[in-house]
Amino acid sequence: MHLDVVDLRAFYYRSALGRAAQKVIRDELVRMWPDPAGHTFVGFGFAAPLLRPFLKDARRVIALMPGPQGVMPWPAGMPNVSVLCQETLWPVQTGTADRLVLLHGLETSEHPTAVLEETWRVLAPQGRAVFIVPNRQGMWSRSDRTPFGYGRPYSLTQLETQLKHHRFQIEHATSTLYQPPSARKGWRKAAGWMEGIGRHVPVFKAGGVLMVEVTKQVAAPTRPGLPEAVKRPLKVLEGIGTPVPEPSRMAGRPKS
Repeated sequence: MHLDVVDLRAFYYRSALGRAAQKVIRDELVRMWPDPAGHTFVGFGFAAPLLRPFLKDARRVIALMPGPQGVMPWPAGMPNVSVLCQETLWPVQTGTADRLVLLHGLETSEHPTAVLEETWRVLAPQGRAVFIVPNRQGMWSRSDRTPFGYGRPYSLTQLETQLKHHRFQIEHATSTLYQPPSARKGWRKAAGWMEGIGRHVPVFKAGGVLMVEVTKQVAAPTRPGLPEAVKRPLKVLEGIGTPVPEPSRMAGRPKS
Protein backbone atom coordinates (compact mmCIF):
# COMPACT_ATOMS: atom_id res chain seq x y z
CA MET A 1 0.00 0.00 0.00
CA HIS A 2 1.03 3.62 -0.52
CA LEU A 3 2.76 5.48 2.28
CA ASP A 4 1.14 8.60 3.70
CA VAL A 5 2.18 11.89 2.15
CA VAL A 6 2.85 13.32 5.62
CA ASP A 7 5.47 10.64 6.30
CA LEU A 8 7.04 11.05 2.86
CA ARG A 9 7.28 14.81 3.25
CA ALA A 10 8.83 14.45 6.70
CA PHE A 11 11.46 12.04 5.37
CA TYR A 12 12.50 13.95 2.24
CA TYR A 13 12.30 17.49 3.60
CA ARG A 14 12.93 17.27 7.35
CA SER A 15 15.47 14.47 7.89
CA ALA A 16 19.16 14.55 7.00
CA LEU A 17 18.95 11.03 5.57
CA GLY A 18 15.97 11.91 3.38
CA ARG A 19 17.56 15.09 2.05
CA ALA A 20 20.70 13.13 1.20
CA ALA A 21 18.69 10.46 -0.64
CA GLN A 22 16.74 13.14 -2.48
CA LYS A 23 19.94 14.83 -3.68
CA VAL A 24 21.59 11.61 -4.87
CA ILE A 25 18.58 10.43 -6.89
CA ARG A 26 17.81 13.89 -8.24
CA ASP A 27 21.40 14.44 -9.40
CA GLU A 28 21.30 11.13 -11.27
CA LEU A 29 18.03 12.12 -12.93
CA VAL A 30 19.47 15.47 -14.03
CA ARG A 31 22.41 13.64 -15.58
CA MET A 32 19.95 11.56 -17.60
CA TRP A 33 17.91 14.58 -18.68
CA PRO A 34 20.20 17.62 -18.82
CA ASP A 35 18.03 19.66 -21.19
CA PRO A 36 14.43 20.14 -19.98
CA ALA A 37 13.61 23.09 -22.24
CA GLY A 38 10.25 22.80 -23.98
CA HIS A 39 9.31 19.47 -22.39
CA THR A 40 6.28 18.51 -20.32
CA PHE A 41 7.35 16.74 -17.11
CA VAL A 42 4.99 14.47 -15.17
CA GLY A 43 5.74 12.79 -11.85
CA PHE A 44 3.70 10.05 -10.19
CA GLY A 45 3.81 8.85 -6.61
CA PHE A 46 6.04 11.16 -4.58
CA ALA A 47 8.24 12.41 -7.41
CA ALA A 48 7.89 16.09 -6.51
CA PRO A 49 11.33 16.36 -4.81
CA LEU A 50 12.97 15.22 -8.06
CA LEU A 51 11.12 17.65 -10.33
CA ARG A 52 12.32 20.95 -8.85
CA PRO A 53 15.39 21.33 -11.15
CA PHE A 54 13.08 21.26 -14.17
CA LEU A 55 10.58 23.90 -13.02
CA LYS A 56 12.45 26.83 -14.52
CA ASP A 57 12.93 25.65 -18.11
CA ALA A 58 10.28 22.96 -18.67
CA ARG A 59 7.18 23.84 -20.65
CA ARG A 60 5.01 22.32 -17.92
CA VAL A 61 5.46 20.30 -14.71
CA ILE A 62 2.73 18.15 -13.12
CA ALA A 63 3.13 16.21 -9.86
CA LEU A 64 0.50 13.46 -9.68
CA MET A 65 -0.11 12.04 -6.20
CA PRO A 66 -2.33 8.93 -5.79
CA GLY A 67 -5.41 9.08 -3.58
CA PRO A 68 -4.29 6.38 -1.10
CA GLN A 69 -1.12 8.41 -0.46
CA GLY A 70 -2.65 11.86 -0.25
CA VAL A 71 -1.51 15.16 -1.71
CA MET A 72 0.42 18.20 -0.57
CA PRO A 73 0.73 21.63 -2.22
CA TRP A 74 3.94 21.85 -4.24
CA PRO A 75 6.23 23.66 -4.89
CA ALA A 76 6.43 25.90 -1.85
CA GLY A 77 6.20 29.60 -2.62
CA MET A 78 5.14 29.02 -6.23
CA PRO A 79 1.88 28.27 -8.07
CA ASN A 80 0.70 24.78 -7.17
CA VAL A 81 1.26 22.01 -9.74
CA SER A 82 0.43 18.96 -7.60
CA VAL A 83 -2.76 17.00 -8.35
CA LEU A 84 -4.59 14.32 -6.38
CA CYS A 85 -5.61 11.49 -8.71
CA GLN A 86 -6.64 7.88 -8.94
CA GLU A 87 -3.60 5.67 -9.39
CA THR A 88 -5.29 3.91 -12.32
CA LEU A 89 -6.72 7.01 -14.03
CA TRP A 90 -4.47 10.04 -14.46
CA PRO A 91 -5.86 13.45 -15.47
CA VAL A 92 -3.33 13.78 -18.29
CA GLN A 93 -4.09 13.61 -21.99
CA THR A 94 -2.81 10.62 -23.93
CA GLY A 95 0.69 11.02 -25.36
CA THR A 96 1.47 14.43 -23.81
CA ALA A 97 4.23 13.62 -21.29
CA ASP A 98 7.72 14.13 -22.73
CA ARG A 99 9.40 13.10 -19.46
CA LEU A 100 7.79 10.95 -16.78
CA VAL A 101 9.17 9.98 -13.33
CA LEU A 102 7.78 7.39 -10.93
CA LEU A 103 9.04 7.44 -7.34
CA HIS A 104 7.13 5.45 -4.67
CA GLY A 105 4.45 4.90 -7.27
CA LEU A 106 5.00 1.38 -8.62
CA GLU A 107 6.33 -0.76 -5.78
CA THR A 108 3.65 0.43 -3.31
CA SER A 109 0.70 0.20 -5.71
CA GLU A 110 -1.94 -2.50 -5.36
CA HIS A 111 -2.53 -2.22 -9.11
CA PRO A 112 0.94 -2.16 -10.71
CA THR A 113 -0.35 -3.39 -14.07
CA ALA A 114 -2.81 -0.50 -14.29
CA VAL A 115 -0.08 1.97 -13.26
CA LEU A 116 2.15 0.72 -16.07
CA GLU A 117 -0.71 0.96 -18.55
CA GLU A 118 -1.37 4.57 -17.53
CA THR A 119 2.33 5.34 -17.82
CA TRP A 120 2.37 3.98 -21.36
CA ARG A 121 -0.79 5.89 -22.25
CA VAL A 122 0.31 9.37 -21.18
CA LEU A 123 3.91 9.06 -22.41
CA ALA A 124 4.56 10.75 -25.74
CA PRO A 125 5.78 8.54 -28.63
CA GLN A 126 9.25 10.14 -28.41
CA GLY A 127 9.09 10.57 -24.63
CA ARG A 128 11.16 8.98 -21.87
CA ALA A 129 10.18 7.63 -18.47
CA VAL A 130 12.27 6.67 -15.45
CA PHE A 131 11.10 4.09 -12.93
CA ILE A 132 12.75 4.42 -9.51
CA VAL A 133 12.20 1.43 -7.20
CA PRO A 134 13.90 -0.18 -4.18
CA ASN A 135 16.71 -2.53 -5.16
CA ARG A 136 16.09 -6.03 -3.81
CA GLN A 137 19.85 -6.52 -3.40
CA GLY A 138 20.45 -3.22 -1.65
CA MET A 139 20.47 -2.27 2.02
CA TRP A 140 17.68 0.28 1.79
CA SER A 141 14.97 -2.26 0.97
CA ARG A 142 15.85 -4.18 4.17
CA SER A 143 15.19 -1.30 6.53
CA ASP A 144 11.75 0.12 7.33
CA ARG A 145 13.29 3.37 8.58
CA THR A 146 12.98 4.82 5.07
CA PRO A 147 10.21 4.71 2.40
CA PHE A 148 12.34 2.28 0.38
CA GLY A 149 11.69 -0.42 2.98
CA TYR A 150 8.02 -0.64 2.04
CA GLY A 151 6.27 -2.23 -0.92
CA ARG A 152 7.79 -4.73 -3.34
CA PRO A 153 11.53 -4.37 -4.01
CA TYR A 154 12.76 -5.38 -7.46
CA SER A 155 15.81 -6.97 -8.95
CA LEU A 156 16.93 -5.40 -12.22
CA THR A 157 15.83 -8.47 -14.18
CA GLN A 158 12.38 -8.44 -12.59
CA LEU A 159 11.81 -4.77 -13.32
CA GLU A 160 13.06 -4.91 -16.90
CA THR A 161 10.95 -8.00 -17.63
CA GLN A 162 7.83 -6.30 -16.33
CA LEU A 163 8.51 -3.14 -18.32
CA LYS A 164 9.14 -5.03 -21.55
CA HIS A 165 5.88 -6.92 -21.04
CA HIS A 166 4.09 -3.56 -21.08
CA ARG A 167 5.69 -2.44 -24.35
CA PHE A 168 8.53 -0.33 -22.98
CA GLN A 169 11.98 -0.30 -24.56
CA ILE A 170 14.81 -0.31 -22.02
CA GLU A 171 17.26 2.51 -22.76
CA HIS A 172 19.40 2.80 -19.63
CA ALA A 173 19.58 1.16 -16.21
CA THR A 174 21.64 2.03 -13.17
CA SER A 175 21.68 1.74 -9.40
CA THR A 176 22.42 4.52 -6.95
CA LEU A 177 22.16 5.42 -3.26
CA TYR A 178 25.17 3.42 -2.08
CA GLN A 179 25.39 4.99 1.37
CA PRO A 180 23.77 2.98 4.20
CA PRO A 181 20.28 3.97 5.39
CA SER A 182 21.60 5.31 8.68
CA ALA A 183 21.26 8.75 10.25
CA ARG A 184 24.45 8.38 12.33
CA LYS A 185 26.85 11.27 11.90
CA GLY A 186 29.75 9.01 10.94
CA TRP A 187 27.83 7.53 8.01
CA ARG A 188 26.52 10.98 7.03
CA LYS A 189 30.04 12.33 6.81
CA ALA A 190 31.15 9.40 4.64
CA ALA A 191 28.05 9.47 2.40
CA GLY A 192 29.58 11.54 -0.39
CA TRP A 193 32.70 9.38 -0.51
CA MET A 194 30.62 6.18 -0.66
CA GLU A 195 28.45 7.51 -3.48
CA GLY A 196 31.54 8.37 -5.52
CA ILE A 197 33.14 4.99 -4.91
CA GLY A 198 29.91 3.11 -5.55
CA ARG A 199 29.71 4.35 -9.12
CA HIS A 200 33.08 2.80 -10.00
CA VAL A 201 33.77 -0.16 -7.68
CA PRO A 202 31.79 -3.36 -8.45
CA VAL A 203 31.44 -4.33 -4.78
CA PHE A 204 29.24 -1.26 -4.29
CA LYS A 205 27.02 -1.89 -7.31
CA ALA A 206 24.09 -3.01 -5.14
CA GLY A 207 22.78 0.49 -4.63
CA GLY A 208 19.68 1.21 -2.61
CA VAL A 209 17.51 2.02 -5.62
CA LEU A 210 17.25 1.03 -9.26
CA MET A 211 16.65 3.66 -11.94
CA VAL A 212 15.51 2.32 -15.31
CA GLU A 213 14.95 4.68 -18.23
CA VAL A 214 12.56 3.55 -20.96
CA THR A 215 10.95 4.73 -24.16
CA LYS A 216 7.54 3.87 -25.55
CA GLN A 217 7.20 1.19 -28.20
CA VAL A 218 4.63 2.27 -30.78
CA ALA A 219 3.58 0.01 -33.62
CA ALA A 220 4.04 1.40 -37.13
CA PRO A 221 0.74 2.64 -38.59
CA THR A 222 -0.88 0.43 -41.17
CA ARG A 223 -2.84 1.63 -44.21
CA PRO A 224 -6.19 0.04 -44.94
CA GLY A 225 -6.50 -1.98 -48.13
CA LEU A 226 -3.71 -3.09 -50.43
CA PRO A 227 -0.23 -1.72 -49.62
CA GLU A 228 0.46 -0.91 -53.29
CA ALA A 229 -1.68 0.37 -56.10
CA VAL A 230 -2.91 -2.39 -58.36
CA LYS A 231 -1.56 -1.50 -61.79
CA ARG A 232 -3.54 -4.20 -63.61
CA PRO A 233 -6.75 -4.90 -61.69
CA LEU A 234 -8.35 -8.29 -62.04
CA LYS A 235 -11.10 -8.31 -64.65
CA VAL A 236 -13.59 -10.68 -63.10
CA LEU A 237 -16.04 -10.54 -66.02
CA GLU A 238 -13.43 -10.52 -68.76
CA GLY A 239 -14.53 -12.67 -71.73
CA ILE A 240 -18.19 -12.90 -70.79
CA GLY A 241 -19.28 -10.13 -73.21
CA THR A 242 -17.68 -11.81 -76.23
CA PRO A 243 -19.05 -15.33 -76.53
CA VAL A 244 -16.90 -17.87 -78.29
CA PRO A 245 -18.81 -20.19 -80.72
CA GLU A 246 -18.88 -23.84 -79.77
CA PRO A 247 -17.16 -26.12 -82.28
CA SER A 248 -19.58 -28.03 -84.54
CA ARG A 249 -20.46 -31.49 -83.34
CA MET A 250 -20.04 -32.69 -86.93
CA ALA A 251 -16.55 -31.36 -87.22
CA GLY A 252 -13.98 -34.04 -87.76
CA ARG A 253 -16.45 -36.76 -88.86
CA PRO A 254 -15.62 -38.53 -92.15
CA LYS A 255 -17.93 -37.77 -95.04
CA SER A 256 -20.29 -40.61 -96.12
